[in-house]
Amino acid sequence: MITIEQTSTLLNVAVMGEFTLADFKQFEEHALQKLNTPAPVNLLFDLRAMINYSVDVAWEEIVFFGREHPHDFAKIAVVTDDQWITWQAWLSRLFVDADIRAFSDYKEAKFWVAA
Repeated sequence: MITIEQTSTLLNVAVMGEFTLADFKQFEEHALQKLNTPAPVNLLFDLRAMINYSVDVAWEEIVFFGREHPHDFAKIAVVTDDQWITWQAWLSRLFVDADIRAFSDYKEAKFWVAA
């Protein structure tokens, strides 16, 4: 399950439990809507409550969405305590040219991505 909050330049996504393909499609719908605006778009992913994700979500994210939008985001903040997710965030830099950073503190991540 995900929750999504939006401002004029920020898409704030929190994942609780398992991140499924249906959740990803919901995120994608909101992201595509934001990308149609002239302002640069920043993403904040709060993954602290994520238990797991299905393999189809990872494939969808990397292969389709990442390749279709490699230059569309200015900043991406990932909030997690999981070292594997931190490593995946770092690896994502190969597919997009956004400034991607991993944080363990939500307030710090929100301040950075909104600045």
